[in-house]
Amino acid sequence: MHLSYRIAVRYFFSRNKRSFISVIARIAMAGVAVGTMAMVVVLSVFNGMEDLNRKIFKTFDADVKVTPAEGKRFKVDPAFIQKIKSVEGVRLVTQVVEDNALAQYGNQQIIIRLKGVDSTFERQGQLDTAIIEGSLKLYGRGGTPYGIIAEGVRNALSISLEDILTPLQLMYPKTGPKTLNLTSSEAFNHLLLRPGGIFFIETRYDDYVIAPIAVVEKLMGYEGERSSLEVQIMPGYKEGRVSRRIAEQLGARFVVRDRDSLNSDLLRAIRLEKLFVAITLSFIILVAAINIFFSLSMLAIEKKKDVSMLYALGATPGLIRRIFLAEGAIVAFSGALAGLGGGILLCLLQLKYGFVSMGMATSLVDAYPVKLIWEDILYTGIIVVIITMLVSYIPARRAAEAGRILPT
Repeated sequence: MHLSYRIAVRYFFSRNKRSFISVIARIAMAGVAVGTMAMVVVLSVFNGMEDLNRKIFKTFDADVKVTPAEGKRFKVDPAFIQKIKSVEGVRLVTQVVEDNALAQYGNQQIIIRLKGVDSTFERQGQLDTAIIEGSLKLYGRGGTPYGIIAEGVRNALSISLEDILTPLQLMYPKTGPKTLNLTSSEAFNHLLLRPGGIFFIETRYDDYVIAPIAVVEKLMGYEGERSSLEVQIMPGYKEGRVSRRIAEQLGARFVVRDRDSLNSDLLRAIRLEKLFVAITLSFIILVAAINIFFSLSMLAIEKKKDVSMLYALGATPGLIRRIFLAEGAIVAFSGALAGLGGGILLCLLQLKYGFVSMGMATSLVDAYPVKLIWEDILYTGIIVVIITMLVSYIPARRAAEAGRILPT
């Protein structure tokens, strides 16, 4: 052990238990520990929220989505689909026709988001875990088209899957040069669907109705055009890398985005909140670490004769500074290690038992989600080290200067 640390350890453990300096040192340790633990827990909660949102997006949104750079629809042929499938990592390509439509069930009407998908949609298995009633199927016996309906649409229209006599009627404005009265039924194309399944993810997807692309294409008059293509990638491939390869294949006429890009606004908001909370907690740790400054300052006054004696024995100012810096490091690291251990333990207990609940009956999860990321723990440790070394340097330097004057 280096001489400075040996002396610092001796100062730390040989303090008078009744000394006010010892009380301040222990308050500093407790403050650093609490601040460190709070930062670990809060950062882990933000990580858990981000991970939860990614799981929600994965339930509905495609791994990679292809849309036209201009306009809202584009022509698709087998050669175009094969061009995308030839990209390494692509598993399935689902053709999509999507737009707003008017839905009517009985005497009730609402505006919904109608999404037409081809047969590959059932093979994706994305909505399997979100189906709360019925089944995930696009066609029934005799080729009857089925609709997979969001929970919000079901509640708004009072749809019953057991009622086989009342169909879900979808209406879409006719396109063409002739202007029609939109209050007339002749102004709309009509489509009848039988409700086949109900899914629930979260409120942002509560207005969706998913139906076979053949009937939706006819309803909207797309005639071989598509609004987007949804690509599912193979396990082990990264979405961003595959999306870049597809973009290189298709050129500038198309916009290719992975799932994170599709939900970039929400993910960016979570990361910004996490950053500002981390900065705020860093200031709290700084306030707690100021007690280390006062503890070292008073220790320097108390040990002034000892410092002068060390100078008389040939100690250098650098050695004296290192002694008091080591003293501050012992206090800080003790608190930091206790805080890191306590924070990790709390997160592990929350993961296993979920004792802190969300407090909402409609929440997607019962307890606050947490996710430990070792980079965040390392970041917290570095922040504590930097802050404590900064607050320890000034009293360490003053102790080295004051001790030069030998006592008379």
